[in-house]
Amino acid sequence: MAQVAEGRRPESGWYVLTGRPSSGITTTLDALAARGYRTIREAARSIIDERMAEGWTVERIRGDDARFQREILARKIAAEARAPTDAVVFFDRALPESTVYHAIAGLDPREVLRVCGRNVYRKVFFMEPLPYAADYARTESPEMLHRLEREIPAAYRSLGYEVIPVPVEPVEDRIERIIRQL
Repeated sequence: MAQVAEGRRPESGWYVLTGRPSSGITTTLDALAARGYRTIREAARSIIDERMAEGWTVERIRGDDARFQREILARKIAAEARAPTDAVVFFDRALPESTVYHAIAGLDPREVLRVCGRNVYRKVFFMEPLPYAADYARTESPEMLHRLEREIPAAYRSLGYEVIPVPVEPVEDRIERIIRQL
């Protein structure tokens, strides 16, 4: 459990599902939503979907990675500002892993760390990776996938969070595993 650091609000009812791309995060989040849990969708995928609906290509959207990462960060901050802290809420990724993506984009991760202290997540669930399934929004190389698999949990641990692995298993089993730990 994370320590409540100076400047942080008391612990919330927030949980994070994270992992490298193609780990079943969205599928698990959708199944939790179907069971009545509040969920917050992934900011990056939402931005990509919105821009593509406006006629943008993925190459154009991701062409300026620094701008894209800052937009993702702003979207995550806004989502957390709107989320009730007194309810169970599942986030598809959260602020701490933006430190990883900022570093990859050549940005200063301290830009993210300044806002990471605002909230405390009750638990962080790291979804073990499924076989990579490329799609219109996933553009990561095998090397990048390995890097993300190492660095995302490290980003949460560096802020004092225990990262709970969720093994590859049927989605209903993953959900039961997560719910037992709430």
